[in-house]
Amino acid sequence: MADTRKIIIDGTEIEVDPRLTLLQACEQAGVEVPRFCYHERLSIAGNCRMCLVEVVGGPPKPAASCAMQVKDLRPGPEGAPPVVKTNSPMVKKAREGVMEFLLINHPLDCPICDQGGECDLQDQAMAYGVDFSRYREPKRATEDLDLGPLVATTMTRCISCTRCVRFTTEVAGITQMGQTGRGEDAEITSYLNETLVSNLQGNIIDLCPVGALTSKPYAFTARPWELTKTESIDVMDALGSNIRVDTKGREVMRILPRNHDGVNEEWISDKTRFVWDGLRRQRLDTPYIRENGKLRKATWSEALSAAAAGLKGKKVTALVGDLAPVEAVFALKQMVEGLGGAIECRIDGAKLPSGNRAAYAGTATIADIDEAKFIQLIGTNPRDEAPVLNARIRRAWANGANIGLVGEAVDLTYKYAHVGTDRAALDSLLNKDYGAVLDQPSLVIVGQGAINEADGEAVLAAAMQLAEATKSKLMILHTAASRVGAMDVNATTEGGLAAALDGAEAIYNLGADEVEVGEGAFVIYQGSHGDRGAHRADVILPGAAYTEENGLFVNAEGRPQLALRAAFPPGEAKENWAIIRALSAEVGAKLGYDSLAQLRNALIAEVPHLALIDEVAENTWSPLATKKLGTATFRNAVKDFYLTNPIARASALMAELSAQAKARKDTAMAAE
Repeated sequence: MADTRKIIIDGTEIEVDPRLTLLQACEQAGVEVPRFCYHERLSIAGNCRMCLVEVVGGPPKPAASCAMQVKDLRPGPEGAPPVVKTNSPMVKKAREGVMEFLLINHPLDCPICDQGGECDLQDQAMAYGVDFSRYREPKRATEDLDLGPLVATTMTRCISCTRCVRFTTEVAGITQMGQTGRGEDAEITSYLNETLVSNLQGNIIDLCPVGALTSKPYAFTARPWELTKTESIDVMDALGSNIRVDTKGREVMRILPRNHDGVNEEWISDKTRFVWDGLRRQRLDTPYIRENGKLRKATWSEALSAAAAGLKGKKVTALVGDLAPVEAVFALKQMVEGLGGAIECRIDGAKLPSGNRAAYAGTATIADIDEAKFIQLIGTNPRDEAPVLNARIRRAWANGANIGLVGEAVDLTYKYAHVGTDRAALDSLLNKDYGAVLDQPSLVIVGQGAINEADGEAVLAAAMQLAEATKSKLMILHTAASRVGAMDVNATTEGGLAAALDGAEAIYNLGADEVEVGEGAFVIYQGSHGDRGAHRADVILPGAAYTEENGLFVNAEGRPQLALRAAFPPGEAKENWAIIRALSAEVGAKLGYDSLAQLRNALIAEVPHLALIDEVAENTWSPLATKKLGTATFRNAVKDFYLTNPIARASALMAELSAQAKARKDTAMAAE
């Protein structure tokens, strides 16, 4: 612990780290200081001047508390602690003056502004401003920017806090936004009117303290006080970002991030934020049965009877999709194994070893990236597979970490040493002398693209060997939100997907839309959307999406988290575990629980660490036996960031973003 310094804030003496800013010290003392430009996860700009405080004995003018550190304060007479006042007449007058300046050019169009009710400027004008203005000049107007289909701009409202510029530059790692001009002519703009190219751009909507940047898809659909807010977990990637789902009636209106320092801090990817329109489209809302080659609507009792008839007396295989909660996987495993069948969750062919948790959930936590001085990426593109995690790696790089990559050379928004693209490059790393690296915290991050080919187990064994050689922690970067939880309940078959499907006469497909199921087998599809799996099905059982049921998800680092129900499933659709429980009674392999609580008790009895909600269990290091590596080049698992699952594929906005990304890729640059 660094030495501490005594400081008196509004008459209260506290001890703080001298490296803190006055604003942070005030927060520790429980004193609120208004601010617009300051944000704890961005660099300090010091340009809104709203956070002014009085430093007693200092210059005879207020000081910007975000830009002055405690160690810069001079002690009082006879070594007394320095005194800071946040409520003196000087401060009150200064804040009122700053607010008056900020509102000179602000259009004051609050009734029609989409930020109304959640606007920092509104709140702070009420708390710290005055009820009049001495300015009668015409207000300045500015042209709006076109930042793309996600962020709507009304730049006349902009107060030049530069949060969006700092976020895009420092966190997202893109350089399109900046500020031009001086004084009256200063404005935030984009370079050559470019649209933003980032998977994290939606975060500038949350950062903007006024209504200059708002959500284009959500605009004018609801007011914040009309929404029911539910804290939940994201399933668009395996990071397990903490989110808040806002609903109006039965519909999800928007998705926002929640702060969790150990997982996503306070950022979420654009797919997480804007995928909600996919929850409304192409939904399965009633059971279907295929008769004479065509699907017809059916009642639940008909569908369950048809499904039971198709399962009885046959060799059954269950497939687990990417978005299934642990409870549904556990129930399905128990039912299928009761029928003598097999279950498989590694539907992309990933060679993850069952039973060895260190080899499928790793030994690193996401927060370990912050301390790392050396990070080796193997067969992964974290910018597409987990954009928020990539931003964290970028910050580690900005703080001096060295990054290496074995795999496809892609733009990760930071510099890295590209070792090579094939297995030989990985092999070469094992024979290096790492010397100084051994004394520094380091990480090896393995992507699914590295381990879903024939020699995937050899690649994983080599990655574990590299982690041992460099005294690194290991992270397996999954692409499926359900994968670690399904591995925890051992929803696997010896020999993987091919062995599970070999000779299967009946297939129970729990939302696995990325698998081609051949002809001949009887297929039951349980899922939320009419995606590829539903087209091949003989019986369709409509299930709930991730916002419509309570479920447990385990993220890539092995942290169990609870997703809570924010809305109800449409039409006749039911919760996933309940469908499996009802079917188990029909097939004569009745499961021994009638409620989600009983199911969770049975689950925890079998897998105790799933009871440790929001805790990362320590995994026992157990390296795999080394095998001969193949000769293939590494291919990344995510080909199209915007269309990775049935909900995203049902979203019109994701389709538009995907088309734009493809057009950008295909556009040949002119040689100037």
